[in-house]
Amino acid sequence: MGEYSLGEALKEFLNKSRIRGDIQALEIDAVWENIMGKTVARYTDKLHIIGDKLFVYTSVAPLRHELVYQRSKIIERVNEALGGKVIKEVIVK
Repeated sequence: MGEYSLGEALKEFLNKSRIRGDIQALEIDAVWENIMGKTVARYTDKLHIIGDKLFVYTSVAPLRHELVYQRSKIIERVNEALGGKVIKEVIVK
């Protein structure tokens, strides 16, 4: 058996675990305001990741339409914030 640091072991566990998306969703929650701005963050109800899809929930119709038009920018900004190609699709509900 090889030796691993605790950080390496946790990264390996998270890469193989189903809770990875939940942890990444928490990371996105923490930086969502910096990524999208205060107004968008204020009217975003919930963020959820399933696989490589980011689900953004909002009850404000104009914001929903704006987010649909900005999907590619959202993917780019979120992936940059998370440090890798984590999100491939954004679904706005």
